[in-house]
Amino acid sequence: MSVSAEIFVVSGPGPGHLHPCTELCLRLTRLGYRTTLVIPSRVSSAIPASFASNPLITVAPIAAPFLHPRGVSDPHNQSANQELSAHLEKRTAGSELPRVLCAVVDLKVWMTKEVFWKFDVPVISFFTFGASVAAMGLGSWRAQMSDVQPGEARLIPGLPEEMAVTYSDLKRKPRFPRGGPPGPTGGGGGGPPKPGEQPTWVLEVEGSIGLMFNTCADLECPFLDYMGDQMKMPVWGVGPLLPQQYWKTSGSPISDREIRQHTRESSCTEDEVIQWLDHKPRRSVLYVAFGTEVGLEEEELVELAAALEESTWDFIWLIGSTRFGADFSDRVESKVGDRSVIIKGWAPQLLILSHPSTGGFLSHCGWNSTVEAIGRGVPLLAWPIIGDQYYNAKLVVCHLQVGYRVAEDLSQVVKKDEIVTGIERLMCDEEMHERVALIKAKFEHGLPASSSAFDAFRDFINARL
Repeated sequence: MSVSAEIFVVSGPGPGHLHPCTELCLRLTRLGYRTTLVIPSRVSSAIPASFASNPLITVAPIAAPFLHPRGVSDPHNQSANQELSAHLEKRTAGSELPRVLCAVVDLKVWMTKEVFWKFDVPVISFFTFGASVAAMGLGSWRAQMSDVQPGEARLIPGLPEEMAVTYSDLKRKPRFPRGGPPGPTGGGGGGPPKPGEQPTWVLEVEGSIGLMFNTCADLECPFLDYMGDQMKMPVWGVGPLLPQQYWKTSGSPISDREIRQHTRESSCTEDEVIQWLDHKPRRSVLYVAFGTEVGLEEEELVELAAALEESTWDFIWLIGSTRFGADFSDRVESKVGDRSVIIKGWAPQLLILSHPSTGGFLSHCGWNSTVEAIGRGVPLLAWPIIGDQYYNAKLVVCHLQVGYRVAEDLSQVVKKDEIVTGIERLMCDEEMHERVALIKAKFEHGLPASSSAFDAFRDFINARL
């Protein structure tokens, strides 16, 4: 199609939001649309030069912060919305410019939808997390599952039996991300909404003409179907929105530095990591990382360190840059010798997960990390900490059956022996490795699973021209 229409994509801060939003823009340009990516200006340095130079893409940094979960009455949000309004006024002033068809708004910055409505631009709500999180939160709320008892597994009508809510699903440690309370999955205590609580996104998507999810039917078909049935609007699974090179290099390791720009420091270079991995047997290395939003507490780090020391498996541990982590990482390295690489700061995660020596991932089950691992055939030992990670872990363990939960009771400190047992089960389970390999095989030739969703979206949105 000729470029006769434009779509705005509004991203929240942080790599878990920015990365899928930039990939969404690229996918939309391949359908022939112009796109404008609206981002907080403080993360503009993370935009790759190749992306910003795309003639079909405009990057619009907003200096004032978008805040969540406060509403548009907050003065900071008013300032941010005024900047966005000014940009849209300039954008709509020229009649020679393509028509703005719609805005795809990340739930993290849901408050911007009212700005687009002022300019008669319809809004599609974008879930940067998976459909199972939304479906489980919605179903649990509507079924009022607040009193599940020990030993009970209570079904949610319309969802798979293996995703029944259990007593252990309700138990979690109260934690919060850096900088405030939980994000768009809602609920207190650093997790998804407790069964019986209304997910915050239910109100945030009001007025939307459709929902987009960073997932695909091959991973979450019943959950996408459930969301469409329950929300009574179109639902598109347009992901996983990972770099195109990720899907095109399924037989060899990926270089993070070539496809993702970052400014974070690291104690280890990509070359050092790959040289170490090249000398390890196939599927012999455990990768350990917990993302950038929330880390383990000190007593949990002690148990994890002891478990890694006792385990016989080689490992790469992204320990972050906390003072406590730096204090005892040298001790761990001295005990395990060449059996480990401990990285402080940033790690080349795509490279590690795509290397044939990597055989398992001890992970917080953030959505990007989860799909990056599954797409490369790496099973997970799930240690969810906050937000959507709990239901991501349930999807991995119960529905896809490509991982184990690190402990049954995550409301208590996970102990060394539980971690050691989990690592051994994960690395040695041949049937599990076969299952995740079958899922990986579906993506061997790129990402065909989401192409039909993009076609359906294009047909829907073009009908509004």
